[in-house]
Amino acid sequence: MLATALCGGVALLALQLSACSQKDSSAASKKGDGPAIPVVVAPVIATTVPVQIQAIGNVEVQATVAIKSRVDGQIVKVSFNDGQDVGKGQVLFEIDARPFQAMLLQAQAALARDKAQLERARNQEERYKDLLQKGFVSQDAYAQFRTNVDTTEATVRADEAAVENARLQLEYTTIRSPINGRAGKILIQNGNLVKANDTVSLVVINQIAPVYVSFAVPEQYLGPIRKYMAMGKLAVVARPADGSGSPADGALAFIDNTVDPTTGTVRLRATFPNTDKTLWPGQFVTTSVTLNEQHDAIVVPSQAVQTGPRGSYVYVVKPNMIAEMRDVTVERVDGAQSVVAKGLAAGEQVVTTGQSRLVPGIKVSVKPDAAKS
Repeated sequence: MLATALCGGVALLALQLSACSQKDSSAASKKGDGPAIPVVVAPVIATTVPVQIQAIGNVEVQATVAIKSRVDGQIVKVSFNDGQDVGKGQVLFEIDARPFQAMLLQAQAALARDKAQLERARNQEERYKDLLQKGFVSQDAYAQFRTNVDTTEATVRADEAAVENARLQLEYTTIRSPINGRAGKILIQNGNLVKANDTVSLVVINQIAPVYVSFAVPEQYLGPIRKYMAMGKLAVVARPADGSGSPADGALAFIDNTVDPTTGTVRLRATFPNTDKTLWPGQFVTTSVTLNEQHDAIVVPSQAVQTGPRGSYVYVVKPNMIAEMRDVTVERVDGAQSVVAKGLAAGEQVVTTGQSRLVPGIKVSVKPDAAKS
C-alpha cells in the first residue's frame, strides 16, 4: 500500500514538472526566447506604380486583299514566293499579254484611220462654208458636210476610248500588290489559265505592320478609360499569351459604341506599329492598358500577402527579429506585386517565404532568398 502510494506520488510530481516545463517553453517561445525560425523577407517600398487594366486580346490585320485577275489569260510568270513580304506596287503575276497588245494595236489603227477621215471632213466643211457665204451652195448642202464633221469627231472620240480601254486591259496583265504586306500561299501557279474576277483568288495578302489588337474589358472600366483617353493617348502593351517573346508597345485607338449585354464587356482596339513582326495575325496576346501612374504607392511581393479569417495579412519582421502578424488592405494585385492601401509603411520587412511556421511573437532568422541567389 505504502509503495503504491509512493509510486503514485512520484508519477503525479513528474506530470506536474512536465506541464510546467511545457508552459515555460511556450511562454519562452512567445517572448522570442525559443529557436529562431528561418524565413525569407523582402522590404516594403514606396514607388510609382502604373494603374493598368489587363485582358486577353486577339491580333487582327489592318487590311487584307484577295488578289484576282481582271482579264482572262494564262499566267506566264509568278514573281514572288509563298509567305514572302511584298511591297505596294510590286509585281506579283504576269499574264500572257500578246492578245491584249494586238487589241491595242488594232484600236490605235482604227483611231489613226478615223482621225484622217476627220481631217478630210473638216477640209470639206471649210470649203463648203466659203461657198455658202458666196451663195454658190445651199444651206442644206453645207449642213450635210457639217454633220459629217460632227459624226467623224464622235467616231474619233470613241476610238480614243477604245485605245484607252485596250491599254488598260494590257496593264491588267501585270498584277501588282495594292498594299504592303505578307503574301500567303500561292493558290494558282504558273501556266494555269485564269478568268477575270474568278471566285478563286490567286493569293491573299495581309498587312501585318501595323496591326490591330482587339480585346474586351468589364464595363466598370469604361468610365475611367474614357476619362483618361480624353486627356491623351493611352499606352497599351501586348505580350504573347504563352509568355514567350518580347512585349510590343501600342496605343488605344478605338472604344466600341456599345456594351455587350450578354457578357457585360466593351470591346477596345489598339494599334501597334509591329515593325519587328512580334505580333502575328490571329495570335492571342495578354494586353495591359495603362490609365495613369500612382505615386508613392506601398508595394510588397504578392507572395507575402496571406489570407485569413479576417482578410489579408502579412508577417512583419521587427528590428528585434520578432514576427508580428499585421492586417493589411490590398488595393490591387499587379502580377508579382501587390499594392497595399493600409497596414504597412515603407522600409518595413515582410516575410515572403516560411509563413506557415510562424505565429505572432515568434523569433525569426533571415536567410537569403534562394530565387535571387
